[in-house]
Parts: sequence; C-alpha cells; structure tokens
Amino acid sequence: MRGRLVVPLLWLMLVPFAGWAGLRLAGWEPKFVWSQLVSFTPYAAAASVLPLVVALLIRNGPLVVAALLVTGSFAVAVLPRAVPGGNAEAGGPVLRVLAVNLLHSSVPPEDLVAVVERDRPDVLHLLEFTSLMRKRVGELGLGRLLPYEVVLPGEDSEGAAIYARYPLRPSDTRIAAPSFAKSPRHLPALLTLPGGREVELVAVHACAPSEGWRTACWASSIRALPPAGGRLRVLAGDFNATLDHAVLRDLIATGYRDAADVTGKGLSMTWPYYQQPRLFPKVAIDHVLADGRIAVRGFQTLRMPRTDHRATLTELALP
Repeated sequence: MRGRLVVPLLWLMLVPFAGWAGLRLAGWEPKFVWSQLVSFTPYAAAASVLPLVVALLIRNGPLVVAALLVTGSFAVAVLPRAVPGGNAEAGGPVLRVLAVNLLHSSVPPEDLVAVVERDRPDVLHLLEFTSLMRKRVGELGLGRLLPYEVVLPGEDSEGAAIYARYPLRPSDTRIAAPSFAKSPRHLPALLTLPGGREVELVAVHACAPSEGWRTACWASSIRALPPAGGRLRVLAGDFNATLDHAVLRDLIATGYRDAADVTGKGLSMTWPYYQQPRLFPKVAIDHVLADGRIAVRGFQTLRMPRTDHRATLTELALP
C-alpha cells in the first residue's frame, strides 16, 4: 500500500514546484505574497531536486521526465548567476563603491569609519542615514577620508547620503519620489573624476514589499530608477528585490549588469542578518548595477554590526 502511494505523492509534490518555476520563468507576479515568496527561488530550486532523486530511485519514467523539466526550469533561472561572464572590456579609471544600509543608523559610527579606512572606497552610499549619524561620522573624520558629499535629509529609513573621494554634486536626473508618506527615496549625484570624466551615482533605497500598499510603493520605486543609456551610471544600494523579480530584471535589461551576477557571486545573500533566527533563509536584495560599458573587477559582501544588511563593495573600471 505504501509503495502505491509514492507515485501520487511525488506528483503532488511536483505541482507547487512546477507552478513556482512557471511563474518565475513567465515573469508574471500576482499581487499577493508572491512578491515576497519569489525571493526564495534559489531555495525552491534546491528543494526541487528531491522529487527528481526519488523518481530516479523508483525508476518511474513519466515522473523522471516531469521532475527533470521542473528542476531544469529552475536551473535556467538560478544557475547563470553563479557563473562569471558577460563582463565589458574597459581599462579606464577604477572606482570602488561601498554601499551600506545602516538600519536607521544603528551601525556604530566608529565601525563605519573604520571600514572606510580599511577598504578605501572612492564612493560610499549610505542608506537610512540620519542627521545624528551625519554629525557623528563627521566628528570621527569621514570627511577627511571622503571629503565630498551629497545628502538627502531624513530620519529613520528616509535619509541617504553619498560621500566621495572626488568632486561630487547633485545630479539633474529627476527620480520620482514615492507617493507614500515616510518612504525611502533614491539619491542621484554626479561624480567628476580626475581628467574630467563624469559618472552618475544613485544611492538606491526601494520600498519593501512587506504588506498591502507597500507592494505598490515597492514596484513603482524600482520603476522610477533611470534606465541605462546616455551618461555612465552606477546604481548601488538596497533594491529590496532579487534577480528573481521581474521588475528588477526589466531595469537591468535596459543596459545594466548586476555586479554580483557578472562575477559569479549572484547567490551572495545580503539580508536579513540581524535579530533574526540564524536559520532564517537569506536573500540577495542589495545590488550594484553598472552601465554595460563598465567592467566589474570585483564584488564582495561585508558584515556590518547592528544592521540586518550585508554591505556591498564593488570595484569597477570605466571605459
């Protein structure tokens, strides 16, 4: 009797995996918890191997074929981001970009300044940056390390800043602010490198798709980001979206490349790491998107104290 139940149970197991893989490949994102659930696609992909293994063990041909199709669909979506490729040929100035979500400026200011001293970024994107944090890092000498700044005032999750080694000024690019109160905002700025080359930087902080109205804020805040093309541009920060979200893939398709994906580190998870159960599955929602003409020399995530995000440190070479 138990043997007879194995086959129908395996078919039942395959149905949700098949539905998940189908939605992910189709890019259709229903307006319910899917905007959150799809973030965990790499875990679903790994779990989809189990029905395939059992089907192979019991030598059931139709089940093997069906399970292979499902696992293969997941592989098409997930595996490429773990394989380096698609880098541009560029030998121009090198730019190191560090981006940190400070969790309402909970990161100790001295730890933040110490990371800047150690890793020597040329550009620092700070999200959830408060006026008190600005005062403290100033007292600790951040301005000595990165003397130029553009700041978007705000408290809690609304504020942002870009600090730089080279001259920096507000950009004329208009990015629509969310129509929802107390929502995070993006911060664009223009960096002038030695020799006069200019690069537009955007400190990205999208809304989180955590509930109801926030899902609408989340999608619109990503669509508000400028498409690639024209001036060189680098978007870095907390996108609150993974490479399994169609809205982020649509933005990348305009001519950007994800730095983690290009370097084969697209499965480097960045959230949540603070005040969460240790075994809570992590997702990759912090990204660096570089114009397709820019080469990605390196990408890594860094642990920062008292924040739920990993920081990202990226080395880029301009054309």
